[in-house]
Amino acid sequence: MAISQDEQHPGTEPQGTTPPVARATGKQVMKTTSPWGHDDDTDPQEYARLLDLYDNSFRNLAEGEVVKGTVLKVTANEVVIDVGYKSEGVIAVDEFLDETGQVIVREGDVVDVLLERTEDREGHIVLSREKAEKMKIWDEVERAFAERKVVIGRVVERIKGGLAVDIGVRAFLPGSQIDVRPVRNLDALKGQELRMRVIKVNKKRGNIVLSRKVLLEEENAEKKKSTLETLAEGKVLRGVVKNITDYGAFIDLGGIDGLLHITDMSWGRVGHPSELFKVNDEIDVVVLKYDQATERVSLGHKQLMADPWTTVMDRFPAGARMTGKVVSLTDYGAFIELEPGVEGLIHVSEMSWSKRVKHPSKILNVGDPVEAMVLGVDPAARRISLGLKQVEQNPWHELAEKYPVGTRIKGKVRNLTEFGAFVEVEEDIDGLIHVSEFDDSQGGEKIDLEVDKSYQMKIIKLSPAERKIGLSIRALTNASYKADYESFSASQGEGGATLGDHLKHK
Repeated sequence: MAISQDEQHPGTEPQGTTPPVARATGKQVMKTTSPWGHDDDTDPQEYARLLDLYDNSFRNLAEGEVVKGTVLKVTANEVVIDVGYKSEGVIAVDEFLDETGQVIVREGDVVDVLLERTEDREGHIVLSREKAEKMKIWDEVERAFAERKVVIGRVVERIKGGLAVDIGVRAFLPGSQIDVRPVRNLDALKGQELRMRVIKVNKKRGNIVLSRKVLLEEENAEKKKSTLETLAEGKVLRGVVKNITDYGAFIDLGGIDGLLHITDMSWGRVGHPSELFKVNDEIDVVVLKYDQATERVSLGHKQLMADPWTTVMDRFPAGARMTGKVVSLTDYGAFIELEPGVEGLIHVSEMSWSKRVKHPSKILNVGDPVEAMVLGVDPAARRISLGLKQVEQNPWHELAEKYPVGTRIKGKVRNLTEFGAFVEVEEDIDGLIHVSEFDDSQGGEKIDLEVDKSYQMKIIKLSPAERKIGLSIRALTNASYKADYESFSASQGEGGATLGDHLKHK
């Protein structure tokens, strides 16, 4: 077979000739243009290989993947990021602002972004930093759930059934999982940071359920074990007030709670535990009783201070005048606080020499300052008897001198009864006219007395010890009564007998 001139001289190409056309030799050949400006014949398989090498020179990225990118440019509205793909991505600058509105990235920074789409209408890849951060948080949440790790979140708001908590993404903290005890005021937790554990997560539905109770129970179990090893009656411990009730306060001793009853808070009067303590206060307490079977602990606080009743007789001897404050009124008297932890009782019978006091509130009010005399002290029974009337002059002693038996007076009827009439002799001092003493004549004619009217009468009996005054209208005109009275007066002397007693033995 002849060989053409071209085949004999392959390195030269005659001028003015047309480049040869590739001939089929059992293999497809693709006609291309060489970089030097003339066409070149290329094998299709080789071309595909070269194209593949070109594509692989870029990162092999998939939509929905979080990748790292480099910030190329930051403008007022957008941030341009290179993730190693054919084109750059553009993200709104709002996704890179901090709480104060300042941009937190600059050129050259490496950031995590989510590849949403590989190309939009303008040929740019679609990226999102905000979604990338959330995906990272979701990964961390799922890892925390699987590994039982602690997460920290801030309470955002109260919602139905519990609290909404921000742990990077919104999560739900049920009310039953907030504490080991029911929490009444959920609004008080708003804005607080809490340590919790993830107990349920569903990424597809976007649900995360948290529990603080589980974590507290685990922590308390460890503390409780340590506390019980050293707990004993008489031991002084430092605890935290966890809850306050009407009857006392529960103190956290470290994994186990003890009850500080209101009666063991102070030697003085305590109206409500909140007067002395508030939740989260740290206080010292002493263990009064510990039941290992039930793990119940009774605590005391006042026992850490000296009992004021041990020396009460030295400070409040009988007969001494003391000042105090009315702290309580009952039907039978008034309790007076002499000092914190020491109270005395003024019985209703010790409030007035002359008045019949039906209730202490007629004379005293809670909070009133009062001066009283110490009548008796019983440290063992923790009782002090006080008298209010004893600090005043006894008017009955003056009456014996002012109104000797036989004195004629004019008194106003205050009250009528079946057995007689009560007559006001002086303010708050009454005498009694028996019905047998109503008549004003020798014939025994009875007078019909009327309330609030005044009548002439005589004093026929006066006993300061009994605080009684006997009166008579009959004694004004009855001659025999007058003779009896003169006879009685002559024989009275210094004795304590009355004219009525004299008439009885006549």
